[in-house]
Amino acid sequence: MPNIYSCLGIYCSLSCSLDLVVKDHDVQQPDESILIDERADGTVWITINRPHKHNALAGNVLAALAQAVARAGVHPQTRMLILRGAGDRFFAAGGDLLELAKVRDAQATHVMANHARAALDAVRDCPLPVLAYLNGDAIGGGAELAVACDMRLQAAHAQIGYVQARLAISTVWGGGPDLCRLVGGARAMYMMARGELIDAQRALSWGLADAVITDGHQGRDMDAFLAPMLACPPQVLRAAKAQTRAWRTNQTYERQRQIERDQVLSTWLHEDHWDASDRFLKRVAQ
Repeated sequence: MPNIYSCLGIYCSLSCSLDLVVKDHDVQQPDESILIDERADGTVWITINRPHKHNALAGNVLAALAQAVARAGVHPQTRMLILRGAGDRFFAAGGDLLELAKVRDAQATHVMANHARAALDAVRDCPLPVLAYLNGDAIGGGAELAVACDMRLQAAHAQIGYVQARLAISTVWGGGPDLCRLVGGARAMYMMARGELIDAQRALSWGLADAVITDGHQGRDMDAFLAPMLACPPQVLRAAKAQTRAWRTNQTYERQRQIERDQVLSTWLHEDHWDASDRFLKRVAQ
């Protein structure tokens, strides 16, 4: 693995306001740092396309990623988003050290942190399930992006690491609270204080990964994991995301119950429910 200090930064200063980027669905992608593949089965694959830079999350990349997620989330027939990195070495690294070098005072640090956090909030708040396929290592800010997603599918050779401490900084993009919620305080402390890279099998045993993919994003492992979700109507997946997001954002118990009640209306009264019920009753009657 390349030396982390020589090739990776952990954070970056965004070059534009993500609040505007996320809301404006008509803005064109400024470059090919983010590739979007909308598939007929309702999945949208979003690729961080900077393999020559270890898929580093520079400011313009985070802005384009936030925009892509926001645009995909509004289509009613979309089932899920899957984020991945180009190549097989890195899912995503941290930010651009040249950008980071300009962040030298408290105000600039807050601006950097708030803008970057807004990009990951676009992932957290997307009304659809967002999966991270760790095709390669997720390091620093890349690990925070992975943990911001709803689920993580980790390639057998990939590692994930909160290596921020190696650069004498803490997490910035909301990844610290996310990690604590996901694996618990002790394991979050282990990862953040030791700065180790966690392999796929240990990530799976910790609940940091939801599946280990041994044969690539077009292989049987991926197909087997996605198949049950592809069988779900889009409104059912949206309902699931609404409830898990309410839990993640510390909504009150009664508010979570209200969201569940609201989702019943969008799923129970949908024709997909009645079609599925009719098919089940016909099988039982046979």
